[in-house]
Amino acid sequence: MHTSTRLIDSFVPEHYDLSLTMERIQRTFSGTVTIHGEAKTSRIALHSKDLTIFSATVDGKEADFSASEDTLTITHADIIPGKHIIVITFAGKITDAMHGLYPCYYEHDGEKKELLATQFESHHAREVFPCVDEPAAKATYDVTLTTENNVTVLGNMPVASQTAQDDTLVTKFETTPRMSTYLLAWVVGTMHCKTATTKDGVEVNVWATPAQSSESLDFALDTAVRSIEFYNDYFGTAYPLPKSDHVALPDFGSGAMENWGLITYREVALLAEPKTSSISSRQYIATVVAHELAHQWFGNLVTMKWWNNLWLNESFATLMEYIAVDAIYPEWNIWMDFAAHESIMALRRDSIDGVQAVQVEVDHPDEISTLFDGAIVYAKGARLLRMLQQYVGDADFQTGLKQYFADFAYGNTEGDDLWRAIEVTSGKPIIDMMNAWISQPGYPVVHASTDGNNMVLTQEQFFVGPHEASDRKWPIPLNAAQSTAPTLMTDSSLRCSYNESLSPQLNVGDSAHFITHYDKQLFESLIAQVISKQMDPIDRMQLITQATLLARSGVSSSNTLIDLVAAYRQETNEPVWGALAMTLAELRKFVDDNKDAELRLRALSADIAHEQYERLGWHKKDGEPEDDTKLRSTILGMTIYGELPEVIDQAKRIFSETDLIDIDPELRPLIISASVRHGDDTIVDELLQQYTTTSSAELREDICLGITSTRIPEKIDQLLEAIKNPAIVRPQDAARWFVYLVRGRESRKQAWAWMQTNWDWIEKTFKGDKSYDDYPRYSASALLTRDELEEYKRFFTPMQNVTALKRVIAMGISEIEGRVALIERDKAAVQQQLLAKD
Repeated sequence: MHTSTRLIDSFVPEHYDLSLTMERIQRTFSGTVTIHGEAKTSRIALHSKDLTIFSATVDGKEADFSASEDTLTITHADIIPGKHIIVITFAGKITDAMHGLYPCYYEHDGEKKELLATQFESHHAREVFPCVDEPAAKATYDVTLTTENNVTVLGNMPVASQTAQDDTLVTKFETTPRMSTYLLAWVVGTMHCKTATTKDGVEVNVWATPAQSSESLDFALDTAVRSIEFYNDYFGTAYPLPKSDHVALPDFGSGAMENWGLITYREVALLAEPKTSSISSRQYIATVVAHELAHQWFGNLVTMKWWNNLWLNESFATLMEYIAVDAIYPEWNIWMDFAAHESIMALRRDSIDGVQAVQVEVDHPDEISTLFDGAIVYAKGARLLRMLQQYVGDADFQTGLKQYFADFAYGNTEGDDLWRAIEVTSGKPIIDMMNAWISQPGYPVVHASTDGNNMVLTQEQFFVGPHEASDRKWPIPLNAAQSTAPTLMTDSSLRCSYNESLSPQLNVGDSAHFITHYDKQLFESLIAQVISKQMDPIDRMQLITQATLLARSGVSSSNTLIDLVAAYRQETNEPVWGALAMTLAELRKFVDDNKDAELRLRALSADIAHEQYERLGWHKKDGEPEDDTKLRSTILGMTIYGELPEVIDQAKRIFSETDLIDIDPELRPLIISASVRHGDDTIVDELLQQYTTTSSAELREDICLGITSTRIPEKIDQLLEAIKNPAIVRPQDAARWFVYLVRGRESRKQAWAWMQTNWDWIEKTFKGDKSYDDYPRYSASALLTRDELEEYKRFFTPMQNVTALKRVIAMGISEIEGRVALIERDKAAVQQQLLAKD
C-alpha cells in the first residue's frame, strides 16, 4: 500500500468558479474551473480522476500538465510561491457508480425518468472537476450549471440567476461560504416540494420525484424545521445558510449525505406516507434528518482536518440526532432506542480482536471508505460522547460545544480542540480520559464480586472470539449504585465497601462503554430487581444484553440465557422485549442440527411471549400507547417463530385478504415473511412483481425482508439472481438482499455460494463504494460451521492485500472462528437444557 501526499501542503485553494455543462442523454459533462489560490512550491498539483483535461493556464498563460491515476500536475516557469489563478477545461462521464455525478432512475405514470445527482464524500469531487479534494482545503464556490430545460436545479446555495435558451437552462448559484469539496452538491430533474420557514427565517424544502405523494413530505419537513430551531438554541450558533433543502433520491448509495444546504437521502430515509408508514419508519426518518442537520454544524461549519478525525463528524452527529429527537418527540423515549440499537451494535462489533479504534490513522484514499463502520465511528463514538455528556453534565457539555463553534467556525479541527473546549467549561480533566477511549480499540469488562463486606472490581479488555493478550485499561465512569464506589475507575482493580441495601449495579443508565460480569450473589440480587420491576427499563435491557455478550465470550455458558429470558416474562417495555427476542435468536444456532431441541426452542419463544400475545392481539386498539403498537410486532414475531398453527393461519389470512399497502405497517414484514415461509412458490413471484412496481420505498423494504424468508431452493436461486438485475433490485439495495439471504437458515449456503461465484460482478459494481466491504462483513456474520470458516479463509485470504477489504476480512475470520468455537463449546449444554424442559 502506498501513502498519499496532502496536496494542500503545496497549493491552498481560496475560491472556485465552476461552470459545468451536463449532457444527460449522452452521459457526459464538460466544464471550466477557475481556481484562485496560493502555491507553496513551484508546481501545482490537483486531484483529478477519470477526467479528460483539455487545457490549463496559470495567470492567463498556457501551462504544461500531466495526469496520473488521480492527480493532475501543472507546471510553468512562472509558478512561484504566492497567489495564482488556475483555469482548467475538462470533460468527464456520467456513470451509474452512485458517486461523482450519476443518474437516478424512477418511473412515473408509466414513463421512465431520471434525475442527475452528485455524491462527493469522501473523495469523489475529483471525479467531476479538478480540485484539492481534502477536507482541510476549504474554499468558497461559485457554481454555474447548464442543463436541459424545464427541470428543477438545486445546489448548496439559493439560485442567483436562471436563464432559459432554446433547449438549455443556465443556473447560477449564490457564492457558498468556505467549505470542503466533499460537501459540494447539486441535483437536477423534475421534482416537487413542500416548503416551510423556521422562526429565524431559514427556508426549508423537502423534495421528491413526482412518483411520490405530496403528503409523504410532511413529516420530514416538520422534523427538519424543528431540528434546525433546536440546534440554533443548543449550539448557540445560527444555522449558517439561507436555505435547507432535503432531497429524496431514488438511487443513493448511502442512507443520507449532509451536503451543506442540500442534504440528499434515500427515499426510505425521508418520505413517510401518513396512512401507511410505521412508527419505526417515522422514528428512523426523524433520526436521519436530525443527524444530517447536526452535520450542518458538526462537519460543515467546523470540519475535521483529515479523515482520521471522521468521528468528529459522525460520532457527534449520531449523538446529536438522539438529543434533538428526544427534545422534539419526548414521547418516544428515544434513549431506549439508542441503547437498543447503537449501544448493542457497538458492543458486539467492538468485542472482536482487530476492530478499528474510533480514531484511526488514514494514509491512502482507499482506506477512507473503511472508516465508515457504523458500529464504531457512528455508534461507539456516539456512546463515548454520551458517556462524556453524562460525566461532565449536559450544561457544561452544551457550553463547551457553543465555545467550540465560536472558536472554529468555517475552520478545521482535531479531536483535542473539542476536548479542550469541554475541559475548560467543565473544569474536569477530560482530554487524556477521552483520548484513551477514542484511540484504543475495544472496551473493558468489569468483574464485580463481593465477600459480603466489600465489593471488588477488576477490569480487563473484553473479547469475543480468538484474540491476542491485552493489557489495555480505560478510565471508566462507573456510574455505580453503591455510594462508596469512585466516580472514575482508573486502575486495573479497586475495592470499596459494599452496602447490601443498595443495588450492586454498575453503569446505571447504560451510558458508559463497558459491560459488567457480576458474581453469582450480585447477579441474583439484580435478577430479583428485574422480576420485582425495581430496575429501570434501560437497565433491565442492559442486564440481558451483557449476559448475551458474556455467553458469546465464554465467560458464562449460553444455556444460562434460557432461564434468564424466562425471568422477563412479565416485561412490558418494547425495547426490552426487543433485546429478549435477540437473545432467543442467539440460541437458534445451537439447535441447527437437532430437530427436537429446535422444536423446544420454538415452543419456549411462543410460551414466553404468550401473555403479551393475549394482551396485545393482532390489531391496534384505540388509544393504545405507541410502545404497545411497536411491541405487538416483536411479540408476534416470537409467536410466529413458535409455529403455532392458529398463529400462522392468521398471518396467512391477513396476507391473502388485504392489499399489502393496507396491512398494518408495524406487522407487514412479519405477515409477508410468515406467508412466504408457509406458502407455495407463487407467492414469491407475486411479491417480486409488487416489489418492482410500487413507488413506496418502505413497502419495498418490507417485501425484501419477507420474500427472502422463502425455504424453496429454486426461489432462493431466483432471488439471488435478481440481485444482479437492476430492473428488479436497485444496486443501492443489493447488499440488503444479500444480507437477508445469507443470514437465512435455509438460504445461507446458497447465498454464500452465490457470493463467491459472483464476486467479479460485486467487485465491478461496488468497488470504490462504501458498500464494497459489506459482502465479506455480512458473510462473516452468518457463517456457522468449521467447513464454512475454511471456505471463507480460502476465498478471502488472497484479497487481504486490498486496502478497502484488509481489516474486514481479518475481523471476519476472527468472528467466524469465535462463533464456531462457541457452538462447539455450548451446543450440548443448550440442547440438554431445552430437552429437559417440560
